[in-house]
Amino acid sequence: MSTLSQPSPRRETLPHALGEGIPDRIDFSEGGSAIRRGVLLALAAGGGVALGVTAEATGSTAFTASMLGGLAFAGGLLSTWSPCGYSSLCLLRPIGRWSAQTILRWMPTFAAHGLGYAAGALILGAVLGGAGALLGFDGLTGGILVALALGALLYGAHQFGFVRVPYPQRRAQVPHDARQRFSMPFIGGLYGIALGLNYLTYVQTPILYLVTAAALLSGDVASAIGLFALFNLGRFLPIAVNLLPVTDVQVQTWLANRQEAAATLDGALLTAAGMALLVTVVL
Repeated sequence: MSTLSQPSPRRETLPHALGEGIPDRIDFSEGGSAIRRGVLLALAAGGGVALGVTAEATGSTAFTASMLGGLAFAGGLLSTWSPCGYSSLCLLRPIGRWSAQTILRWMPTFAAHGLGYAAGALILGAVLGGAGALLGFDGLTGGILVALALGALLYGAHQFGFVRVPYPQRRAQVPHDARQRFSMPFIGGLYGIALGLNYLTYVQTPILYLVTAAALLSGDVASAIGLFALFNLGRFLPIAVNLLPVTDVQVQTWLANRQEAAATLDGALLTAAGMALLVTVVL
């Protein structure tokens, strides 16, 4: 996908919605020099080292859990810049002109969407945490943290456009025609579950992979559910923009104009997290 520097309608910024392939990452070929991206990657790595050193110096015992939780939430927010992020924001909009009555009628849809995300986090977290326990994993320590760190660094470089890493996902969106067949609250819940399970639709942030790996390798159901609850909370909150008196065109244009920045931030967060984890293991 080419970089998006000019406002344009959603259909133009999302060619895959018309049946074309969905890219794994932003294509920087038309903008953003390799030198600039390299500098940003280096700065992110340095920030991660500083964060890890600070955590070790202060003796923080909850650093890894807090950092992974924060990364999960940020990843959920960044997933808004993916096909289903665009789709859910526009397809679940309140019907009619904005007013207090319109928003009140829309609240069951909003609530059902959130419950769908919660259900997705419970299911995915329970499955992965339980599977990790059965496989004998017992917490994120030592070699497991190193593996997570290396994965984060690889996908960070992937987001910056320097390497290409496998991106195994179901390249599908939420069913757009459901709006013509079901009530809005039902659609809200349906989309919430589909998006909350994360792998039924396409998510254009590799932070999902780090969260998935951490959930599995923790070997703990509660921790795994907590990670996906934070990721899904980040995915859910942007739908609240529909509570505001803004048009769909305004929302989609704002997102489109910041798509490259979102991908860059994604890479920076992954790189910083990877370096921070490595430092905590080494020191």
